[in-house]
Order: sequence, then C-alpha cells, then structure tokens
Amino acid sequence: MPEQPVSAHARGSAHLELTSVSNPRIKQVVGLRRRRQRDQLGLILVEGYEELSLALDAGVVPVTLYYCPDLVRDPAVVDDLVGMVAATGAEIVRVGVRVFEKIAYRESPDGWLAVVPTVPTDLAALPMTTDPLALVCQSVEKPGNLGAMLRTADAVGVTAVVAAQPVTDWGNPNVVRASKGTVFSVPVAAAHSADVLAWTRAHSMRVVAATPNTDTVFTDVDFTGPTVVAVGSEKFGLTDDWLAAADVRVRIPMVGRANSLNVATSAAIILYEALRQR
Repeated sequence: MPEQPVSAHARGSAHLELTSVSNPRIKQVVGLRRRRQRDQLGLILVEGYEELSLALDAGVVPVTLYYCPDLVRDPAVVDDLVGMVAATGAEIVRVGVRVFEKIAYRESPDGWLAVVPTVPTDLAALPMTTDPLALVCQSVEKPGNLGAMLRTADAVGVTAVVAAQPVTDWGNPNVVRASKGTVFSVPVAAAHSADVLAWTRAHSMRVVAATPNTDTVFTDVDFTGPTVVAVGSEKFGLTDDWLAAADVRVRIPMVGRANSLNVATSAAIILYEALRQR
C-alpha cells in the first residue's frame, strides 16, 4: 500500500502513513543496523522515547521519525513529541504495529524510532576545556559497555570520550540504546591509538591507565589536573603502547578470585573518584 498523507507538520510538508512491511523504506531502515550502511549513508537509528528526547535536547535534527501510536505507552506525549520533531523540518511517518515491529531493533518497542545524522567523531574537532577530564576506551568490543560508559561520562561531566582503535562504531544501535541517548550529549571521537596519544600530549593531559598489574590504587592518584582515564578491551585490557605511554598505572582493589571488573564498571569507579576530587 502506498504512503498516504494524513496531516501537515509545522513547515508545511505532509505527514505520511505507512502500513506495508514490504515498502522499500523498511529495507533501508533495517539496513541501518549494519555498520557499512551507516557509514555509506551517514545515518544512524535512535529508538525509544527517552533516547529520542535526549537527542532532541542535544540539538540533533532528525531526518525521519517513525512512530506507532498503538505502541506508545503514554498517549499524552504523542502530539508534543511529534510536534517537536516536525518543527525541526523532519519527515514524520506514522506506521502500524507490524511495520514498527519490523523496523524496531529492541525488544518491547515503545513506538518511537528516528533516523538521524551520524554522530561526529573527529578527534581534532572535540571541544576542550581548560581542565579536561577525558575517557579513552581502547578496542572495547561490546556496544553495551560503550553505552554504559557514555552514561557515566554524561553523569560525571566528562569532557570527551574517545574510542582508540575502535571495534564498534558510536552509531551502533546498541550503543545508542545502552547510552540512553547520551552519545548525543557527550562529545565523542574515534581514532588510531597513536593519534589519540598525540592528542593527549597536545592538550597536556596526564594519562591514567587502568590495569590490574600495578601496586598503585586509583584513590592514591591526583585527578585534579587535565587528565585522561584509559581503559582497555574486555579480554586483554590496555595494550603495551598505552601502558608504556601512561603517566601512571592504577588498579581497583579486588579481594575476590577475579582480578578485574567489567570495563564499564571500572571506568565508572575511577571517573567518580576523579569527580570527587574535582
């Protein structure tokens, strides 16, 4: 069934209604789950009311909003959020349950999904403060961990989060979901480790490397100056080049049998110590 105009939004374009799962749009939206498609089109997905609201608050201008009134948990918010997105000039597409379940990538969808421009990731373009606190995640694989670290970075007020030797892109739908949309509120970048290390030196930041192989406890370190907290991959931790370049290596005390915590948990503990000191 072809799309049908159902109303007019703030800038005069028609809202559309989409009822067929075989519509070519569906294939394009589903394709944005793949990194190659995201990179080619410069577009990513934002699903969920909270995530979309935060993205809008951060100044993101959607390309298209897909919404399903039958899945929205609070019908009272429909007009406000649709109106807010329409005011940006974005296309608004109303869909049925079958269509939304086809394009949704999360379980128990809440009826909101937007296609938005990709997140800027240029290292040189990161905004810097006079006393920066940054987080570097080297080769972290799991989108859930990257998203969780973004939520912590947002809560702590981190200047930037940088993926060194990235395995997962910042536009991965599961990064967006796990971050609760904070990937749009925290400046992020991605670059090779050598470039990231050069960036830390250019901004006179002290590199604090998290590793279980040191005697220095993280609470014994001064985080009050320009600082980068570096954490490594889930399986191997930081590589030798980061450990060698670090100004100080720190550990989190462990009294059990495991010698390390989940990388997102480790980053949160250290960053909150930095916040406490600051």
